Amino acid sequence: MNVRAQAKHVRQSPYKVRRVLDLVRGLPVDEALVILEYTNRKAAPTIRKVLVSAIANAEHNFALDAEELYIHEAYADEGPTLKRWRPRARGSASKIRKRTSHITIVVADQEEVA
Repeated sequence: MNVRAQAKHVRQSPYKVRRVLDLVRGLPVDEALVILEYTNRKAAPTIRKVLVSAIANAEHNFALDAEELYIHEAYADEGPTLKRWRPRARGSASKIRKRTSHITIVVADQEEVA
């Protein structure tokens, strides 16, 4: 059974979030939590929160055992972009794009794969 959790409008670019998600995709959840605990990236605590939420969803809503779960899917989609302007020389302006992302983690039961 696949159980998912999402975090929307995270104020970090999807490119930077995907670098951390690539570290934990396909791993058992206990290993992934340890890796995220010691990863020195800004996205790691947010991804860890989403993973803990997905584990809690699996335990509470579907009565799955947390020790048998692994990360089936993990991806970061692009959210809305905040557009800002920065003054430049000679009265002109340049665009600043503050990107956001939607983080989704899907956990699945180990025995379903076998």
